[in-house]
Amino acid sequence: MPKIVFTEPGGGRREIEAPLGITLMEAARQHGVQGVVAQCGGACACATCHVYVDPAWLARLEPREEMEEAMLETAWEPRDNSRLSCQIHITADLDGMPVTVPQRQGQG
Repeated sequence: MPKIVFTEPGGGRREIEAPLGITLMEAARQHGVQGVVAQCGGACACATCHVYVDPAWLARLEPREEMEEAMLETAWEPRDNSRLSCQIHITADLDGMPVTVPQRQGQG
């Protein structure tokens, strides 16, 4: 299983194993990663699973779709490397990917 390295709010680091095919949000929730709230349960209808993906890894992800772009406008302090973790599906290519959870989540 690919390993994802989360930096949680407050600076704690956690390495989790994420099963292939599930979303990054689902993996974070299964492992109790702090700060990934996911109020809409992964429907891309809020911005409470917002994360910052290490820029070096962005090319390995599918590009953001229009719905995700719209939701990221409601995220807290969005950046060029902002993604909704519900829109990132775990693949073998993501093994070792570093992800940072913002200090707080938007109320999308």
